[in-house]
Amino acid sequence: MNILVTVDSNYILPLKVMLKSLFLNNAEDEFTIYLIYSRIKEDELADLNTYIKQHGRQLKAIKIADDYFEDAPTLMHYTKEMYYRLLAFKFLPEELDKILYLDPDILVINKIDGLYHLDLEDYLFAAAYHNKISVREINRFRLSPYEIDKYYNSGVLLMNLKLQRNLMNENEIFDFVRKHKSKLIMPDQDILNALYSKKIKSIDEILYNYDARFYNYYKILSSGEYDMDYVIYHTVILHFCGKKKPWQKKYSGKFHSLYKHYEKLALS
Repeated sequence: MNILVTVDSNYILPLKVMLKSLFLNNAEDEFTIYLIYSRIKEDELADLNTYIKQHGRQLKAIKIADDYFEDAPTLMHYTKEMYYRLLAFKFLPEELDKILYLDPDILVINKIDGLYHLDLEDYLFAAAYHNKISVREINRFRLSPYEIDKYYNSGVLLMNLKLQRNLMNENEIFDFVRKHKSKLIMPDQDILNALYSKKIKSIDEILYNYDARFYNYYKILSSGEYDMDYVIYHTVILHFCGKKKPWQKKYSGKFHSLYKHYEKLALS
């Protein structure tokens, strides 16, 4: 299976934790990790390569030249890296037809092959949306006049690279950002939804993009079905969405201990 990550030096440790959880809970599966980056030091890259090799997998690093996105619009604290996942098809090998993008603030706690081998049909992506009315309606209003029935999370994206090479265009993305700078809060996610939401196949958020902040919400909404046992035995991807992250000192959350368990394993 091919996994895509796009991080800088600040996220090396969380990336290692995510990969540890992926490798441990998918021990019999082969993985090639594709890293698209521009701001990682050579010694950090070498260390990451060694770490992945120690787990019997391989790293393929793709460095983006400093001047590649020099004319692309950026905003606030979002740099050119915000384009890497959406335009990954331009940099990944031509022979790749499919890849699974994962954010570094994730734990993979069960088998991931069911997601990876999903039939994408004529969709550009498969992704989950967090089915909260407030989230959906706020983003529908904010990104008007684009028709958005669901606001998809871009932290887990199964990518149809073959179709993306035919249908997606970087100039369309850059033009959208220039035109709507004042509206954008999470630029790459906003781009994904405004331009491509009609070409995204929906996947189950409880299984494949479980927002770790909303344990009580999910449990109440499901009349108790989505309890801790259900999550541990069924959820594949646990996503620590939001500004507060489980590797930060002051973090507290329902799955903090689980994260620290994998962090300890990654550091040992």
